[in-house]
Amino acid sequence: MMSEKQTPKARFSTKLPNGDFLGITIWPGKTEPSAEVVTVQIRHPTGDNWETTARIALYRTTDGKYSLLPERPVTKSSEKTEAVTVGATERD
Repeated sequence: MMSEKQTPKARFSTKLPNGDFLGITIWPGKTEPSAEVVTVQIRHPTGDNWETTARIALYRTTDGKYSLLPERPVTKSSEKTEAVTVGATERD
């Protein structure tokens, strides 16, 4: 039996001034489809391939609580690494 390829609920990206791409993808939860996994990545074009230079992932439960998921190694380490801060604010 072949496994089904998961499809994101939403995906957005923008090109940064240095040529890298900042992307956000919303995935359905694997065990709880109404939950979500939010991934934010910075990707850099390297010839014919793409290198993920930074990644953060969050889990949103069905009741709207967020938690940081464990880090995964990026696809290739970069010689020059820059800190990336992603912040969120609550609306009234």
